[in-house]
Amino acid sequence: MTKQAQVIVFIPHPDDAESRMAGTVARWAREGKDIIYAVCTNGDKGTSDPDMEPEELAKVREKEQLAAAEVLGVREVEFLRYPDQTLEDTPELRKDMVRLIRKYRLETVVTVDPYRGYLDHRDHRMTAQVTLDAVYPYAASTHSYPDLLEQGLQPHRIKEVLFCGTSDPNYYIDITDTIDIKIAALRCHKSQVGDRPEMSERMKQRARMSAEGQDYELAEAFHREVMQW
Repeated sequence: MTKQAQVIVFIPHPDDAESRMAGTVARWAREGKDIIYAVCTNGDKGTSDPDMEPEELAKVREKEQLAAAEVLGVREVEFLRYPDQTLEDTPELRKDMVRLIRKYRLETVVTVDPYRGYLDHRDHRMTAQVTLDAVYPYAASTHSYPDLLEQGLQPHRIKEVLFCGTSDPNYYIDITDTIDIKIAALRCHKSQVGDRPEMSERMKQRARMSAEGQDYELAEAFHREVMQW
């Protein structure tokens, strides 16, 4: 069954979208866009507390992600629930992504930048690389995953891919009016950000830097690729 939406965000861990692009998500939601989150891992290793059991942390982080999505106006959160730090370029992960792209019949796919500098979390690189393969050729291919066709999930071609947290930006979105929503959503991830009083100013400073050269105060920067079908 298809449930058409405009945007899907494939993120490696709970909180990745909030730290990188929640101002944009809040703006899109205000504009009436239907936004879907697809969280690839359960984040069960995202702590330095040796007394926190991974299974319990995964439950906590899922609740935090749902709370953040509600603050932002995200329509639905899909949890793929792969263990943290284990993502690989596998047919299973790719098929999960293809299924969601076909299910929601999207215009825009957003993910993290797979080529960001020399040091990055492996789950980030894997998420982005598999997302790109899912977008093309698999989601658009008639003969890929015939069992998805049997479920009524027809091939689908998206219009654009945006990479958040990029070191090669070419596309900017004004978040001057939504920065406070971004910060409120990020604070939902208490297991990750705690009660750090400096976080708000750090987020605003990052947004000011992203807006340099633009005609607005605060921005989030992306690398944008328009699909040539």
